[in-house]
Amino acid sequence: MSVKTASVLTVKVIVLAILLSVSFILGTFVSGMTRMQPAAQPQVVTKTTPGTTSPAAQPQPAATPAAAAPNKVLALLLLASLVQTLVVTHIILRSRWAGWKLVGAVFICFFGVNTVQAAIEAALYLSRRLPPGMVPRMFVMGAFTAALFSPLAVLILGKIRRGAEAEAPNPRLVMPPREWAWKAAVVGLAYLALYYTFGYFVAWQNPALRQYYGATELRSFPAHLAGIWSSTPWMFPYHAFRGLLFAVFVLPVIRMFKGRAWETGLAVGLAFSFLGGAQLLLPNPFMPEVVARMHLIEVTSSMFIFGWVVGWLLSHHHASFRDLLRLV
Repeated sequence: MSVKTASVLTVKVIVLAILLSVSFILGTFVSGMTRMQPAAQPQVVTKTTPGTTSPAAQPQPAATPAAAAPNKVLALLLLASLVQTLVVTHIILRSRWAGWKLVGAVFICFFGVNTVQAAIEAALYLSRRLPPGMVPRMFVMGAFTAALFSPLAVLILGKIRRGAEAEAPNPRLVMPPREWAWKAAVVGLAYLALYYTFGYFVAWQNPALRQYYGATELRSFPAHLAGIWSSTPWMFPYHAFRGLLFAVFVLPVIRMFKGRAWETGLAVGLAFSFLGGAQLLLPNPFMPEVVARMHLIEVTSSMFIFGWVVGWLLSHHHASFRDLLRLV
């Protein structure tokens, strides 16, 4: 890449990061998110099995996080937008697709990973803190932001028009139903394992985070899982399904990406880590900064590994699970 090309690309990335920030701000107004305030918290102590995180272990009453200075909020928004823009730029420039087909792929990935999954988890774990109507507004805000940003990114990066060359045959994601079935099982189990492993050994070690979710005692990992199984066993298949949902959102990216399997895994890992995790940089009235920062570390690390597994696994063709084990 020449100096001129690198300079032009740098300017485009900066412009796109600013446009993403503007899209996000407009989305908060369009969705009515600016009017949302934390729900009133009853001054009671939730009874729960120590060391578990479940809907039964709702967040404890706590002082509302102090509002951050506007300059700090703007700086963090620009930082988060820059990180997300870099990931989207990499995906777009390495895409086999162009035009509205590419716009649609970017929208599905950005909206799904950034908004849908965050809204699902917020509804599960923060239901008592969220005001009525918060989750639908999150969907509206995220859809507006992604719908505005996706075509602008494809346009500014020069991929809105397809070149004259024909698209080469692409065997990716062309698999028999049996292969789809066992790979879906691997994806779901991989997410489940990473979710609870990193959740416990990274986030749950922080006393402030445990207190926020209504727990006091740090139990062993087996006891932690046993407590969740005892109180809310449905959460295990629920999170396995979330892992599959994550994979669905990046299927267009896997299909269109030019790189080899490990490069595709890297791109998906970056998408999972930062399209969804970067928003934890932003101050919000529902979660103290220390809790958000622990979740940021947990999410970016675990989701990078999960994304690499998904991208690599679905970029290869394996006749059976035994073939996969031979490679491992």
